[in-house]
Amino acid sequence: MEPQSKEKYKVLFVLHLPPPVHGAAIANSYIKNSKVVNSDHETDYVSLATNTVLDQTGKGSFKKLITFVSILKTLTRLLRSKKYDLCYVSLTASGPAFYKDAIVVALLKLFKQKIIYHFHNKGVSFTKQNAVNEALYKFVFKNTKVILLSKYLYPDIEKYVSEDDVYYCPYGIPASTIVRDSVGFKEADNKLSLLYLSNMMIEKGVFVLLEACSILKSKNIAFKCNFVGGWTDITPEEFENYLVKHDLQNVVVAHGPKYAEEKLAFFDNSDVFIFPTFYHYETFGLVNLEAMQHSIPIISTKEGGIPDVVVDGETGFLVNKQSPAELAERIEYFASHPMEAIIMGEKGKKRFDEHFTMEKFEKNISEIITKAISNI
Repeated sequence: MEPQSKEKYKVLFVLHLPPPVHGAAIANSYIKNSKVVNSDHETDYVSLATNTVLDQTGKGSFKKLITFVSILKTLTRLLRSKKYDLCYVSLTASGPAFYKDAIVVALLKLFKQKIIYHFHNKGVSFTKQNAVNEALYKFVFKNTKVILLSKYLYPDIEKYVSEDDVYYCPYGIPASTIVRDSVGFKEADNKLSLLYLSNMMIEKGVFVLLEACSILKSKNIAFKCNFVGGWTDITPEEFENYLVKHDLQNVVVAHGPKYAEEKLAFFDNSDVFIFPTFYHYETFGLVNLEAMQHSIPIISTKEGGIPDVVVDGETGFLVNKQSPAELAERIEYFASHPMEAIIMGEKGKKRFDEHFTMEKFEKNISEIITKAISNI
């Protein structure tokens, strides 16, 4: 007699999917395309995205309103046609998008659904304290579970959520098609090759790194810094003007957004990855995982859950936010200790393999879903 197949739970995923491309959307696409999640459970997916361009995020428009109404209609149709065991929602922590998501939550609660939130950002704790927000957060979090990326992020929601109702699940990313050969400086003439790869945003630390580059040049440190990412609140003209003003045209280059093999090539040709973020919604920094996977040491900040990713002094360095002098000092350390860069990069790759693979992420998400259904 063949063994009886295990009954699958019915799970509705309501999440932000690309476009536009950002960390949360990428992570959600990993879940949507996960063979583990979709084989372990019976799944349906609804995207919460109401715009396709990153710089339209947070801005209202009639077109976005029509899209949101269409999303609500789709959800209503699904909720009427099927009884789900759990609804997974990638809830926005604060701002206008939170109010939009709260309407989605109200609809799910109207249909008496069990809900688990997966936070890809933060901001609950620094939302303006008033009676409306207080009531909304209490309503949204009542009788629900929460997935966070790191223990460092729990203080953001502790006012409304008991830690007994929280699951921790760090991101994982797909295996790279490039195996990096770490054999010293990638640039000619022993120049240290630096890489920034993220959206070109002020709060991601673009100008912090540029100021650090200016410091390095004044000290005659041999380096080249590549910026890779889409333009958001910084324009190409503003960036170029900074380079001209500080005489950095020969050592700093902005390449715009790159994808697939082109993006991987930048990792393959870099010695140190720089992510000096102070973005108020930063939770994890998926790009740090990409750098670790390519055996590149990282210099980042103590923002969000990044200390759970980058081990200070072991797989790279964590510097204070908005501190170009400290950032320059750490870059200079790698310039004068190239073997340390290689050693730290290799330790980062080992840490990645142990904790941050796609297989581990998929398995963790699937198991958390099963646990949450039993515990709500």
